[in-house]
Amino acid sequence: MGQLGAGFGDADASAVAMEKEANRLAWQKMTPWQKVKHGFSSLIGVITGSMIPVIGLLAASGILKGILSLLKNFNLVSATTPTYVIINAMGDSVFYFLPIFVGFTAAKKLGADPVIMGIIGGVLTYPAIVSMATTGKVTGHLLGMAINANFFGIPVHVASYTYSIFPMIAGAWLASKLEPWLKRVIPTVLRMIFVPLFEVVIISGAIIIILGPIITALSGALAAGIVAIYKLSPAISGLIIGGFYQVLVIFGLHWAIIPIVVNDITTTGHSYLNAIVSATMVAQGGAVLAIALKSKFANIKELAWPATISAFCGVTEPAMYGINLKYGRAFITASIGGAVGGFLTGLFNVNMWGFAGSLIGVTSFINPKGLDFSFYGFLIASAIDLIVAFTLTWMFGFSDNDVKNVKKAPEKKHLGQQVAN
Repeated sequence: MGQLGAGFGDADASAVAMEKEANRLAWQKMTPWQKVKHGFSSLIGVITGSMIPVIGLLAASGILKGILSLLKNFNLVSATTPTYVIINAMGDSVFYFLPIFVGFTAAKKLGADPVIMGIIGGVLTYPAIVSMATTGKVTGHLLGMAINANFFGIPVHVASYTYSIFPMIAGAWLASKLEPWLKRVIPTVLRMIFVPLFEVVIISGAIIIILGPIITALSGALAAGIVAIYKLSPAISGLIIGGFYQVLVIFGLHWAIIPIVVNDITTTGHSYLNAIVSATMVAQGGAVLAIALKSKFANIKELAWPATISAFCGVTEPAMYGINLKYGRAFITASIGGAVGGFLTGLFNVNMWGFAGSLIGVTSFINPKGLDFSFYGFLIASAIDLIVAFTLTWMFGFSDNDVKNVKKAPEKKHLGQQVAN
């Protein structure tokens, strides 16, 4: 192979040119609403397409993390033992280094170089970068963001990118535009070295200096809004957060909630917000369970059953990206279930005394001082939450025709190019 990753990115130039021209003309004929609808559909297609190759790994890791959490909750293993650390690494590594895997798969989906994007994912999860984001010296604040580093003397905010998805998908899209231009302007004899060089520097810099701070600023504003809503009404905040939390996960904005949860548990010993988040996990599991039972396609069942177990173990990515989001209506019905569960969780003032959520985190809802209504509120909210998500998905959220339609639909290789019929 003469050039790094050339086998992934090269295509018939004339066919690509004809496709681009046809798409350009079709785009011009669209109404504004059709353009918005098409853009959102393309974005979801790219996100789910980027996640499908790693869904099996995520589901397996989620189940392993759930089992480990259960063992810890029943004091069968201590978090300080080497056994726990080793098993936790087995279950957590695919999530921690998710930017590397998503960089590779998103690049293949969008037509960029997968190897280069995998390296950029490695940059974002490099230990020194992670340390800079978490322990870097804060020299000031801007729009609620801590200025914890500088780049050539320019003050910047470095965020943590472990466990993240959306920054790498955005980076892969940018790379799909940058890479062809670099190949045009760089002489053939120099491409093997300088295309990867410029791509790694430019894309990594864009994510760290521009995209990361934007996501952090949005997350900060979102966190302030969530706290304000909860103070106004726990039930209403549960309804809103429960309904939209998994949407935040898609774009990486759910990290706004994590610091609130951590602060609550470390200062008060419990967290209302984590209880609401737990309800959304149960809802995603209920929706994908309905699909696992309803679908007659073996390949759907093979994805849906592990995704169900994973969701009930507190890891919703396999259910969300592998099934629910891919088939659209199922994600909506799951979100409705999450809204109902969140509303009841807030109404009953349910609290969590630990981090492990969903059904496997049942012991996290036991007050150290003894059982109280918070625990029974969790059981009631989770049961209704699961039933609503399951029933709505079974009746309205999914049919095997959805699978057939997805199979018939042309693959969206380039975000914003494939036009809707």
